Amino acid sequence: MAIERWRPFSSLEPWGSLERGWDPFRWLSTMQREMNRMFEEAFGDFTGTSALEPFSAREWSPAVEMFETKDDVVVRAELPGMKQSDIDVSVSDGTLTIRGERKHEDEVKRENYYRSERVYGAFRRSIPLPSGIDPNKIKATYQNGILEVRFPKPEETKPKQIKINVQ
Repeated sequence: MAIERWRPFSSLEPWGSLERGWDPFRWLSTMQREMNRMFEEAFGDFTGTSALEPFSAREWSPAVEMFETKDDVVVRAELPGMKQSDIDVSVSDGTLTIRGERKHEDEVKRENYYRSERVYGAFRRSIPLPSGIDPNKIKATYQNGILEVRFPKPEETKPKQIKINVQ
């Protein structure tokens, strides 16, 4: 068997003119397949038996959104499948910290997994708060996997309506 030089993009069409039928979307699709193949050869197929197993056990971070209403600032975090008792919310030095741990479900046997993309373990999110927030007025609720933290805006950041006098 002869040794063949490795050419990862040999199946890709070269850049060319549109008159020759070159389709940039087909070219990008082929490039994506080649890149996926290269990563699978190098690191495994990510079914739980890959060389990157420690990578899949990394610390995770829940998705968070922050917005304001007329009177409040609201922070929402997606924490599906977690119990309220596994979540800790605290405020210190003008920073809201949400931490917790998503634990494995004991009922499922690990040897029967085909694929697991869920991430388990501890997490911590720190979100700076506007100055002037009163920590005693912060309220948190947890329902259907969504943690919502609400706190009143500081008085100086609330918009003030100014009446215009007609002359």
